[in-house]
Amino acid sequence: MGDLVLRPAYVINLRWDVLAWNAAGNQVFRFSSYVPERRNLLWMLFTDPATRALFDPWEEQALQLLSHFRRDFVRATQEPDICALVKDLEKVSPDFKTWWQEQDIHGPTHGFRQLQIDGIGRVSFEHTMLTIDEGRHLRLVYYAASEDSAESQEFESWLQSSEK
Repeated sequence: MGDLVLRPAYVINLRWDVLAWNAAGNQVFRFSSYVPERRNLLWMLFTDPATRALFDPWEEQALQLLSHFRRDFVRATQEPDICALVKDLEKVSPDFKTWWQEQDIHGPTHGFRQLQIDGIGRVSFEHTMLTIDEGRHLRLVYYAASEDSAESQEFESWLQSSEK
């Protein structure tokens, strides 16, 4: 995994609540700025303008993430908190409501993401999701900036300068 200090990372559950994160993850995604009840990756993606701007291009990545969540939803259709999340998102996000009804499932849970980082611009990341506790449905998600690119070096400098 390389140097995790320079890799935004977080842990999610089956509902996609963000339960823990490292400093780089917080700097990029601002998890600590959300109340725990709204520290949910889907909620952030579909209701928060800053998160929407972060994922660039948003529509393509939002569709991919929603299809990944759909796989989890299928395993947890009897969980009232997950069903409540879907109903709440359908009420507040027309995009979510439309795409949720399409019932589309896209690609794998790893690949590449483009994030629009303030002061740097678009940075390409390799994105991976690893199961860390199958019984509790906990997954570690981490982003590694594409190595040896100017944007990767700028991103690492940006992370290190904010630590001070």
